[in-house]
Amino acid sequence: MSGPATAEADRHISIDAVRGFAVLGILLMNIVGMGLPAFAYVDPTYAGGSAGADLWTWAVNNVLTDGKMRALFTMLFGASAVLIAERAEGGRPGPMATHYRRMFWLFVIGMIHAYFLWWGDILVTYALAGLVIFPFRKLSVRWQLGAGVAILAALLGLNLFEAHELTALQAAALAPGATPDAIKAWQEASQLVAPSADLGRQEIAGYRGGFLDAFHARAMAARLIQLYLMPTNEIPEAIGQMFVGMALFRSGFFTLRWSSRAYLAMIAVGYLLAAPATAWLAWKIWKADFEPLALNRLEDWQQVTRPLIGLAHASVILLLVRSGAAQGLINRLAAAGRMAFSNYLMTSIITTLVFDGFGLGLYGRLSRFQELAVVAGVWVFILVWSRPWLARFHYGPFEWAWRSLVRWSPQPFVRMRSQPAAAAT
Repeated sequence: MSGPATAEADRHISIDAVRGFAVLGILLMNIVGMGLPAFAYVDPTYAGGSAGADLWTWAVNNVLTDGKMRALFTMLFGASAVLIAERAEGGRPGPMATHYRRMFWLFVIGMIHAYFLWWGDILVTYALAGLVIFPFRKLSVRWQLGAGVAILAALLGLNLFEAHELTALQAAALAPGATPDAIKAWQEASQLVAPSADLGRQEIAGYRGGFLDAFHARAMAARLIQLYLMPTNEIPEAIGQMFVGMALFRSGFFTLRWSSRAYLAMIAVGYLLAAPATAWLAWKIWKADFEPLALNRLEDWQQVTRPLIGLAHASVILLLVRSGAAQGLINRLAAAGRMAFSNYLMTSIITTLVFDGFGLGLYGRLSRFQELAVVAGVWVFILVWSRPWLARFHYGPFEWAWRSLVRWSPQPFVRMRSQPAAAAT
C-alpha cells in the first residue's frame, strides 16, 4: 500500500492545476442554481435578470463556461480513474477494489450533498458513470476516444430528436381543432422547457425559510434531476466525457507530453472555431427572445463545442505550467486542484449559508451579475486556504475522509514537521 509520500511524489502539477482551474470555473454556472430558482440556470428570463449586465453575464458564461467547466472536470475524473488504478497495481486493495469502493462512497457522499447542500450535485453522476468506465481503462487511446465521441454523438442525436418531438407536440396542440389529448400532452411536456412561474416562487419561499423548508425545496429538485435528467442525459454525457478524459490522459495531454504546437492547435480549435460558433448560437437564442423551444434546440447544438472550449482552457493552463510563467498562480491552482473534492463541497457549504434562510437569506435577492461577487469571494477563499492547508496536512479534509472510508482505516493526515509539502502545492 502506497503512503502519502509516494502518492505525492507521483502527482502531476499539470493535472492538479487544470483541476483547480476547473473547480473554480464550475462555480460560475453553479452559482445561478444555488442562489436563484433552478430553471434560471437554463433561461435568464426566468429569474436573475436578462438585460444589461445580467444579459452579458449570461452571454459570456454561455460561451465560455456553461458546460465547458463541467466537461473539463468530468474528463479529469476519467483521467484520474486511470491514474489511481495504475497506482493501485500490486497493492492492497487492488485497482478494482479501490475503484469500486471509491465509487460507492462517492455515491453516498453525493447523495448527502444533493439533498442537504446542492441539488445540482455531480458526484452521484460521477459515481454511477464510474461504474461503467473502469473495465475499459486499458483500451487503446483510439478506442477510448472513439467510444467517448460515439456516446456524445448519440446523446446529441437523442436530444435533437427530443427537441423535434417537443416542437411537434406544440404544433399539434396549437393546431385548429386540436384534441384535448394533444393539448394535455403539450402542457405536460412543456414543463420540461418552460416550467411555471409558481414553481420558481415556491423555490424562493422554501429556500428563504428554515432548514426543513430548504431541505424540502432542494429534495424536490434533486429528485427530479436524479429520476429524469440523470439517466437519460447526465450519466451518458459523463460516460462519454470520461472516455475522452481517459484517452487524453493516456496520450499525455494532461501530463505535458504533447508538444507546445499541439496545445496551441487545441487553443485555436477551441477559441477560433468552437467559441465563435457557440457565440453565434447564443446570439440566436437572444434573437429568439429566449423562446423555450428555440433555447432548448440551440443549446443542444452547443454540446458539440463545449468539450473543445474546455480543452482550450486546459491547454492555456498546461502551457503556463510548461513555461514556468505565473508560477504563484499555478501553485495556488494546483493546491486547489489537489483539494478539488474538499473545495467542491466547501463551495456548497458556503453558498448554502449565504443563500438559505437559516444563513444570510440571499436566495432570489441577487441578480445574475450580482452573484459574481459571491463567486469572487469563494474563489479567494479557495485560493487562500488550499496551499496553507496542504502545508500542514497530507490531504484536504474530505479527501482524507474519502480515502479513509475506501481503505476502511484512518489514513495519515497531519504532516510531521520534517515533512515538506509536495512540490505541487
